[in-house]
Amino acid sequence: MPARLILVRHGETAWSASGQHTGRTDIPLTEEGREMARRVGARLARAPWNGLTEARVYTSPLSRARETAELAGFGARAVDRPELMEWDYGQYEGRAGAEIREHDHPGWLIWRDGVPGGEKISDVAARADAFLADIEQDHGTPHPETTTMHAADSDVVVFAHGHLLRILASRWLGQAPEFGQRLKLGTAALSVLSWEYGLPAIEIWNDHSHLDGLVG
Repeated sequence: MPARLILVRHGETAWSASGQHTGRTDIPLTEEGREMARRVGARLARAPWNGLTEARVYTSPLSRARETAELAGFGARAVDRPELMEWDYGQYEGRAGAEIREHDHPGWLIWRDGVPGGEKISDVAARADAFLADIEQDHGTPHPETTTMHAADSDVVVFAHGHLLRILASRWLGQAPEFGQRLKLGTAALSVLSWEYGLPAIEIWNDHSHLDGLVG
């Protein structure tokens, strides 16, 4: 596994702002979302990140994630990975949770009830597992008596989506994908998965301090 997995959720879109489920619909960032992307990039350019010049960078191919990577200054290095695309919401694409609970499925919870005509949560988890297995082939594993990786092991930066990243973090921790329900994640938030005495751990989660003062 890599030394650290740095996760960046894409900036705001019109649908993320309104609470509509955005799976495979390829809608762009709003102007505020673009500013969010620039701010997370400015943060990663400063110490202690210093641009993460040795890190491998991956992005969902959907434009809201790729544009976030580009505006953050990682576009030229970012490799598209289809495994990082958002959950396919099927018939619930473009619909808000409150509307679904009112008109279709009282008490609906995506983590428990899933989506008709879309991916099962196990399908999303399988994509996350495949991505983690692939990057593991290129990186070492930590010594069980240390808290850090060997210096030769590099970081991985991922630009992707809310539900996908929450499931990816759950799988990093060895948890069931449904654990992602407990990992709230805002737009353009920065998270870091790393190690603690050889075990996968969360170092930073849902940090959006770089967005302080942004109107929204």
